[in-house]
This record gives sequence, structure tokens and C-alpha cells, in this order.
Amino acid sequence: MKKEPVKVKEASPEIRVGNFEEVVKGYSEEEALLEASRCLQCKNPLCSSGCPVGIDIKKFIYHITQKDYRSAYFAIREKSNFPSICGRVCPAEYQCRKACILTKKGSPFASEQAINIHFLERFAGDYGKNNNLDVPVEKEEKFFKFKVAVVGSGPAGLCCAGELARKGIKVDIFESLHKTGGVLRYGIPPFRLPWDVLDFEINYLKKLGVSFVTNFLVGKAKTIKELFAQGYSKIFLGLGAGVPSFLGIGGENLCNIYSVNEFLTRVNLMSAYKFPEFHTPVNIGKNVLIIGGGNTAMDSARVALRLQKLKGLPLNTTIVYRRTEIEMPARRLEIEHAREEGVKFEFLVAPKEFIGDEKGFVKKLICLRSKLGEPDSSGRRRPVIIEGSEFELDCDLCVIAVGLKANQILINATPELKTDKYSDVIVDSETMESSIKGVFAGGDIVGGEGTVIEAMGMAKKASKAIIDEFSK
Repeated sequence: MKKEPVKVKEASPEIRVGNFEEVVKGYSEEEALLEASRCLQCKNPLCSSGCPVGIDIKKFIYHITQKDYRSAYFAIREKSNFPSICGRVCPAEYQCRKACILTKKGSPFASEQAINIHFLERFAGDYGKNNNLDVPVEKEEKFFKFKVAVVGSGPAGLCCAGELARKGIKVDIFESLHKTGGVLRYGIPPFRLPWDVLDFEINYLKKLGVSFVTNFLVGKAKTIKELFAQGYSKIFLGLGAGVPSFLGIGGENLCNIYSVNEFLTRVNLMSAYKFPEFHTPVNIGKNVLIIGGGNTAMDSARVALRLQKLKGLPLNTTIVYRRTEIEMPARRLEIEHAREEGVKFEFLVAPKEFIGDEKGFVKKLICLRSKLGEPDSSGRRRPVIIEGSEFELDCDLCVIAVGLKANQILINATPELKTDKYSDVIVDSETMESSIKGVFAGGDIVGGEGTVIEAMGMAKKASKAIIDEFSK
């Protein structure tokens, strides 16, 4: 048995920083077989306990070892709707790989020796995609009379729609933007999640009979009450978290300071990196700062670096984070890729104030050094400012990537929909039903910023509850 993990092939940093093509190339058949052979096939596999939807990881990896890739694909699809997507974007080092028996107990994330479950999932998912494997449909005539409205076409909405449509329930997805996919399209760059992978999953839903209505903002175009009046038996809210958070410091309204939403949406959804071929422009600078330590911060930094390269500017993009690298919530893989490509890091640094020029454009960021104190509510050690540590960073463009909050338009239009102090929708943890009977919710609108697979887990709970009610 091969003891060392099989390293996945990647585009070289010097080449990939000049384009938006996929960085991770995935396993070949030979590589997948070698990596799958490392799996111990534990009697009591812990890896599945780390998966929010409970994929039978042992089972699908075994099928790969037998070269039965079709069965491997269907084994994953028993629990996960989007293996090709999750194999690319799931934070496996915090979930299934961290739970792998080859990771030492107490480790904050997976060890290098843990099985590369995500790359094997991607291999099986891409096999299904490339061979147009259709998941068996269980449509039953008793469900044909029911119609469900799904609000939002992100991972939660797509997953819920798929679960319902396979039973024969009519599903209409309402999307406020002009393209479907939600955060999978506007929040994740194509060098991490190519659009053809996302489009494959959306087209599959269309084949199941799911309808998509774009440029339709529920809460404005129609209220929840009006959707019920239109004949929808149930409604699922997968609105996501699309409201940006800001730092609340001086100078934050200066020109060339972007919220992470605007920056990534312009580039990912509206192809601003191809301007003027596409009509949406995006600014870039010689000294770019990204504030934050999550995946959106990594994505923004890597996008900014590529824009600098495409515009012939020096590659000078820096991530500013108030804790150390070990506390960063971003995927270890994304941090590694960012560093390989040339992104710089300033750790234990707290922004204090932006300084602009006479025309109102940002030019500098005044910062303070920090040290780590006692743990806060997140379990991570709280950054404590060091007195007299003030310093400056040159900055002619900044992206604020310090978190996202729940979308508010539908919530504000529906006062009877109960929310918590964070404005997230309150739901029954088992059924995902909200305070309004017949209205369910899942994804970031419920739990705050989370992962694709966590959103799918909530959507599956909601769809099961809806199907159970229709079965009565």
C-alpha cells in the first residue's frame, strides 16, 4: 500500500496567476486508484461523522478501488447532490479529513496524511458528470399536485429543489440576479469552481422539471403571502447571506474601497476581468489590501493578484488579518495557493483608519499591531491591541472581507418571520420550518456564513419535512 498521499496536479503559480482557469486539475484514474488504496476501510469509519450530510465515504472509496466509478458516484449521490462542486470547494480539512483516523486527535485541521477524500469525491463526481449519469428518479403520482416555491438559487435552494423534484413535486426557483447559482456563481472564482461544473448541476435540475425565474426579487416583486395565493403549497427560503459587514473605521467611504460582495460579484458573475469584452469594469491598484481571513478574503486576494497581472501592474496584494495564520478560518489549501501565487500576509494587525488624497481616493491604511489574549466566544484567542504600535500600509485599493450578514429585503417585508439577533431566520432544528407555517429555510440565511455542504444538509432536512407533510 502506498503510504504517502498522492499529490494532486495543479497549474504552476507563475502561469495560473495570469488567468482565471482552474488551478487544481484533479486526479487521473491512476492517481485516484493509488490514493483510494491508502484508505484503511475502517470498521467504524470516523470520516463520515465529519461530513454534514453523512456521505458513506468508506463505501464510495471502496468502489473506486474496484474501478467501479459508476457505483462510487451513486454512493456519494445517495447523500450529496453536488459531488463535483463539493469535491472542489468543501473545507475537507475541517470536516471529513479532520475526522479521518490518520489525523491526530485534537488537531485543528486535517493532517497531511489524512486521505484526500475531497479529491476522490471530485474524481467520482467528474466521472458522473463526464458520463452524463442520471440519478434515479422516484417520482410518485401522489406528489404531482403539489407546487413549491424556492427563493434563491444558491446551494441550499438548488439542493432542496432537487430533492423535491425527484419525488415529482413541481418546483419553481426564484432568483433575484440575472444568473442562477447564488454564491456558487457570484462568490467563488472560476479558478476554484469552473462554471461548466455548476451549469451541469443546474441543467440536471432543469431536466427534472425545475423551473428558474431570474431577475425576480421575492419581497419586492411578490411577497410570501402572494406566493401562497399563487398556489404554492410550501415555500423554502435559501436567500443566503449577501449583506456585507464593514469595519466601522474612519475613511471607509473613500473611493476604491470595495465590499467583498461587490468586488467578487463584478469579477465572477459579471466577468469584469474580461472588460471591455464584458461591460462591467472593476478597478485595481498597485497596492491592494484585503481585510479578513476567510475564504472570501483568499478569493479576493487571488482575484486581485490576477487583475494586477492582467493589467501589467506589479504583483502587490496583501491580506491583513487580526489574528495569526493558525486562527484563519480559510481553507488551508486556499492559504497555500494564495501564498504560492505571491499574496503577502500581515498577521496580528488591526485596521485603524483609511487615509485618502485630495480627490477622495484611498492611499494608506493606518494599522495597529496586536497580540493574542484570552479566547472569545468563537473559541479563538482574542486579538489585543499593543499600545504605541501604529504603522502605515500603502493602499490604493482595499477589499473588506470581514463577514456577511443575512439578506434583509424579504425579512423586512415579512414581519411575522421571526429572526434572531443576527437577523438570521429562526427555524425548527429538525424540520427547518420557520415561524410561518409552510415556510422553511436553510443555508446562510439560517446559520450565518457556512459551507456549501452545510447548506445542503439544512436543505435536505427541509425537503424531507416537506415531503413527509405531503405524504400525510
